[in-house]
Amino acid sequence: MRVSNTFGWFSGCRLWLLAFAACLVLLGALSRSSNKVFSMEGSKYQLSMKTPLKGSGYPPVFAYWICGTNGESEKILRLLKAIYHPRNQYLLQLDAGSSDYDRGQLALYVQSEKVFQAFGNVNVVGKSYALNQMGSSALAATLHAAALLLKLSADWDWFITLSASDYPLIPQDDLLHAFTLLPRNTNFIHFTNKTGWKEQKNMDRIVVDPSLYLQESTPLMYAVENRSMPDAFTIFGGSPWMILTRDFMEYCVKGWDNFPRKLLMYISNVPYPLESYFHTIICSSTEFQNSVVNNDLRYIIWDLNALGESQVLSMSHYDQMLASGAAFARPFQADDPVLNKIDENVLNRSSKGLVPGEWCPDLGISKSLENSTAQEELCPAWDNINSVKPGPRGISLRELLPKLAVEGRFTTSHCQEH
Repeated sequence: MRVSNTFGWFSGCRLWLLAFAACLVLLGALSRSSNKVFSMEGSKYQLSMKTPLKGSGYPPVFAYWICGTNGESEKILRLLKAIYHPRNQYLLQLDAGSSDYDRGQLALYVQSEKVFQAFGNVNVVGKSYALNQMGSSALAATLHAAALLLKLSADWDWFITLSASDYPLIPQDDLLHAFTLLPRNTNFIHFTNKTGWKEQKNMDRIVVDPSLYLQESTPLMYAVENRSMPDAFTIFGGSPWMILTRDFMEYCVKGWDNFPRKLLMYISNVPYPLESYFHTIICSSTEFQNSVVNNDLRYIIWDLNALGESQVLSMSHYDQMLASGAAFARPFQADDPVLNKIDENVLNRSSKGLVPGEWCPDLGISKSLENSTAQEELCPAWDNINSVKPGPRGISLRELLPKLAVEGRFTTSHCQEH
């Protein structure tokens, strides 16, 4: 059951001042895309061909943002290893619930791995801030991460958001293979079809997220009065977990059209803005509304009795997860045995190793067990990073995705108001 703390009742004047201040802070967070990042580039271990080849027939490049909080460094590193491929970009972030020491240790580990140094594609946000997943601070962090990744690399095609509690259900070779022939303007975002969802989410409530301007994550503050829903545009909503294109993220971050910026001002005082901001922009733009696959490629069991909450996955969900065809699943406990089973049966990796692929074929559980040492490198020698070798799950997903993309281009049913 989701519980929201209320910090008292506020007069209309005081609350609107707070709301206006929150909007200014939120916009300021987007302008600070030069936030300190521990970069791995410039290493003596770099390859002469560090940049992945692009063009027809070559696999895409994913830009992953993995965010966690205090005590989740190990979960982030395990997830990083499970989804690592030298073609991709990775941005790791610990929020203000963690310490500077924790963030420094995370960066130090990344910097100590030769394969990460060689390809220079794993970065750690060096200075973090408070996050509340229910508030606009989470949306600001998402846009900030996209801005950093846009600045770090000009090569990536899709932006994928993950938490430390997520885990892949498919190797990266398979996922890269599945996306290779897909149009690069295809967005994966799940829309709700539940009638009355706006009332259920209290979209007419006025809230302020103190995590925008306080150092520690703080519960939302709710106003006494409500406000009418906008009539200049329609609010759409759905899952906060998405796979979005580079073009769309540039549109949201750079805002050459005024609507993303105007919507940001409005939605900074709405609960759960991550569940409606990107959905509303896509449906309000003729450029992007026909680029949508109404699917987030996640296996999530939503709790119908708790707003926005999902069931923690365990061994009992294993068969259902794999049968779903999803690329990722969430959330998991850090020590749940089902993660080891996914490593062994799906990813073919040891709990501390990388997933074998065409770029690093001499990996896998048997290889890791035979040659495991305390100082073992994650990948002692690598091969062609521009070639992937898919398994059955990657081949099946590659057949499915173009069909979903075609359907998305001939329908805008996801943009019909519920």
